[in-house]
Amino acid sequence: MTRTFTPGDEQQVAEAIAAALRDDAPLRIRAGGARARLGRPPAAQDVLDVSALAGVAMYEPEELVFTARAATPLADIEAMLAKHEQMLAFEPPDFAVLFGRKAGRGTLGGMTAVGLAGPRRIRAGSVRDHLLGFRAVSGRAEVFKSGGRVMKNVTGFDLSKLMCGSHGTLAVLTELTFKVLPAAERTITLDFPDLDEPQAQALMTKALQLPADVSAAAHLPAGVNRQGRAATLLRLEGFAASVAARRAMLEEALSGYGAPEMMEGEESRRIWRAIANVEPLAEPADHLIWRLVCPPAQGAQVAENLRAMLGDARLFMDYGGGLIWLAVPPAAHAMAELVRGALAAVSGHAMLFRAPPELRRALPVFQPQPEALAAVSERIRAAFDPADILNPGVIHPSAKREGTA
Repeated sequence: MTRTFTPGDEQQVAEAIAAALRDDAPLRIRAGGARARLGRPPAAQDVLDVSALAGVAMYEPEELVFTARAATPLADIEAMLAKHEQMLAFEPPDFAVLFGRKAGRGTLGGMTAVGLAGPRRIRAGSVRDHLLGFRAVSGRAEVFKSGGRVMKNVTGFDLSKLMCGSHGTLAVLTELTFKVLPAAERTITLDFPDLDEPQAQALMTKALQLPADVSAAAHLPAGVNRQGRAATLLRLEGFAASVAARRAMLEEALSGYGAPEMMEGEESRRIWRAIANVEPLAEPADHLIWRLVCPPAQGAQVAENLRAMLGDARLFMDYGGGLIWLAVPPAAHAMAELVRGALAAVSGHAMLFRAPPELRRALPVFQPQPEALAAVSERIRAAFDPADILNPGVIHPSAKREGTA
């Protein structure tokens, strides 16, 4: 019989984990449920529902910092920051459309556990670069904390970077402190139409090498752009006078690629939200989605190689070519080794981002690690959760728990 623990505070989280340890009953961790389909299905029946751990504990706009409990809806955080013209600079995505779910269900803790950032990552960094500190409960049922409220806090080990992207396999996050940044006064997007991927790659590479402070660079081929044509997009943000000067610099330096169209304000924000949320590939809903990371200068070549191998693949590039989102028909799961081979050739890596549970259980979802690195990862996991009680098997098959779900 499945049990569901619903702790109301951090101490009750520790008590629930202690009870699971006594019964040797692994837990699947749940809050908003927005990211439940990422990774392998947990090898656990019982549920630890931490959705009651919500609310903002501290927000000091003048200090550009806030602390909130882990299950606080991300939409509430962003609304709070917007009132003070501030933002989470790493542009957290919402994959609701991609997974056919209601938007706005993501939580602060889920965002941190997944550790993914939107298009501004090339300028602002990722979640791990903005997390100042946290509180959590380990798989030993021990409450611990790391970091503080300032970037230069050096007390103890920097565990924040371990938590980001750990998918709940190391600890249950209960409280998080983030730094924030002022929102831009003006945002524009330059849209260079009808470039093929090699041309788009060359343009993005050149633009990112200029002192124009481009905050996002992406390429949507005609097959995934709603306008029915290819679009190579560059975003500029900041004070109005600065944006105007940098726009002029880019248009002069990139004049060989044609005159760009311009989007501004909400129109510009809308297209970058869609790119962050992978909305261009959301349909058909049964297609598999891969998240591919490679050296930015190799993006166009990787895209061409994938098309040659997979035929009817649909894809687009973000991060100036360093991130490729790929959609393939369900039958193409047999080509997983080809996809990973194309990335391995350029020292990249691939994650099976959207797939049915049975496929995520059968195939490696995350890039397989070299033996030595895998051993280090396992030692770290075991140090936090020696009984493999928290989200077992979500990242890699659990030798102890696999088959118990």
